[in-house]
Amino acid sequence: MKTIILREEYIKLGQALKAAGLVDSGVEAKIHIAAGEVQVNGELEERRGRKLYDGDTVAFGGETIKIQK
Repeated sequence: MKTIILREEYIKLGQALKAAGLVDSGVEAKIHIAAGEVQVNGELEERRGRKLYDGDTVAFGGETIKIQK
């Protein structure tokens, strides 16, 4: 499990995937999100701009990202 520490109140989903090193660019994140390959808190998420807050989890490509404040 990877952890992202928030510097602000939230981080957007596409930025979180990139920050965790799971994608190389925002465009790549957009493609995977639009293809239905990303889950937030156990539910399919198709919005790249989805705001993630403390306690949220993201699942993608067999990896899990935890968002912490």
